[in-house]
Amino acid sequence: MTLNVRVISPDKTIWDASAQEVILPSTTGQLGILSGHAPLLTALDVGVMRVRPEKEWVAIALLGGFAEVENNQVTILVNAAELGESIDKEAARKALAEAEQSLNAAVNGTRQQQIQAKQAVKRARARLQAAGGMVPA
Repeated sequence: MTLNVRVISPDKTIWDASAQEVILPSTTGQLGILSGHAPLLTALDVGVMRVRPEKEWVAIALLGGFAEVENNQVTILVNAAELGESIDKEAARKALAEAEQSLNAAVNGTRQQQIQAKQAVKRARARLQAAGGMVPA
């Protein structure tokens, strides 16, 4: 048995295919889904979703959202998402460096600026990871 997986953002469908396995970045940690999984509704964090349609894994950068699992249907509604293979690794690496600089500069800023800078770093890390780049710890 396989899972039917759909990743939907407000402007397009990023993924709509069957898969053997899915790993989601839930707000409480990584969540693995196989066929026959119990019904589930979970919030998703900014991070990398991994889908295994056959033997190879496909990475998708998710920028927050929700996932519903029911009857081997996995529906993922996200604010935004990108297939890892479509992300320019060097541009993602540069974006992460810039986001980290902004975070360092926000140390003396307001609480809201600090939170926004931390979220920008999380998004940049997720994009670089999905593109297959090494992310410093």
